[in-house]
Amino acid sequence: MKGRTIVLDHVNGLEAAAYLVDGILDDLLIDDSDAPRPGAIFRAICDRPIKGQGGMMMRLPDGETAFLRQGKGLSPGQALLVQVTGYSEDGKAVPVTDRVLFKSRYAIVTPGKPGLNISRQIDDEDQRDNLLAVAHGVYDDTFGLILRSSCAGADEEDIADDIVAMQDMAHAVLGDAEGREPEALTDGDGPHGLAWREWTGAADVVTEAGSFSHLGVLDQIDHLASAKTMLAEGTMYVEPTRALVAVDVNTGNDTSPGAALKANLAACRALPRALRLRGLGGQVSVDFVSMSKAHRKQVEQSLRASFRNDPIETSLVGWTPMGLFELQRKRERLPLKQILRAL
Repeated sequence: MKGRTIVLDHVNGLEAAAYLVDGILDDLLIDDSDAPRPGAIFRAICDRPIKGQGGMMMRLPDGETAFLRQGKGLSPGQALLVQVTGYSEDGKAVPVTDRVLFKSRYAIVTPGKPGLNISRQIDDEDQRDNLLAVAHGVYDDTFGLILRSSCAGADEEDIADDIVAMQDMAHAVLGDAEGREPEALTDGDGPHGLAWREWTGAADVVTEAGSFSHLGVLDQIDHLASAKTMLAEGTMYVEPTRALVAVDVNTGNDTSPGAALKANLAACRALPRALRLRGLGGQVSVDFVSMSKAHRKQVEQSLRASFRNDPIETSLVGWTPMGLFELQRKRERLPLKQILRAL
C-alpha cells in the first residue's frame, strides 16, 4: 500500500483512528471512555489551594478532581471554566488550564486574547490576504482568532463555516460558566474527530468496519506491546516505568567504528514515532550507545529535527552528567498498554 491513508474504525468497541504511510503505522488514536479527554471543557468548582505550589485542587463531575497549576486569586467554592490538558497518572488529579481554547480543523478561537492571526507556515502574501478577507467576513471580535496552517489551499466556505462554528461554541460555553455545581460542557474530540482536525494532509480515508484488520493495523498494534523497536542500524528498547520512560539504544551485531553514531542517529529518527504510537509521555531518559562528545552535538541536532514535526509538545532538556539525554513530553494520550489491558 503506497501513499498516506487514514483508517477510521473501532477496536473492541472503542473508537480508533490510524494514520498509515506506505502501509506502516505512523500514528494511532484509541478512545478511552472512562477518562476525561484532553480538550474537554468543564465548569469546575475550586476546592482547596495547594500551599507552596500556588495551585488549586478543583471538583469535577462524578467525583473527579482536577489540578490547576496557577490558582492565584481563586477562592474555595468559586466556579471556573477549565480545559483538560492531558491524561493524569494513576491516583493523580486531571491536569487542567483556565486558558480555554476552541480548536477545529481550520480555526482556533481564543477567549480573552483578542486579535486575528494567521499561521506563520502560510507565507504566501496573496493567500494570507485572501484568508484575512474570509475571516473578516464572519469574525466576531469578542474573541481572538487564529487561522491554522491547514487553511492553505482549503475551500474558503469551509474555513468560514469552521470559524462560525467555533465562535458559536465559544459563546455557548462561556454563557454557561456560572453555577454552583461542576458540569461537563464539552466532551473533547474523540479519535475520529481528532483525525479530521489534525491529520490534514492529502490522504485516502477508509471508514469501512473491519478495516483495522484488513489493512494490517491490528497486527502492527500487537507488535507495539513489545519494548523492542528494530532500527535501520541496531535496536532500541522503549520501556515505561512508574517514574519515567527508559530508552536504551544498542548497535546489535555491528562492531564497526561508526556503529555507535549510526545506531544513535537511527534512534533519533525513530524515537518520536515509537513514543507517539505507544502513547508515552512524561520524563523520557535516553541511553544512547557510548560515543565521543564530539558526536553529541550531531545527535542532539538530529533529535531536534525529528521532534520538530511531532504533534505532541516535547521539550529537549539535554545531557545529564552520566551521558543520558532527557526529554519532557506532554501526556496527551493514555499509554497504549493501559488501553489494551482494559480491552
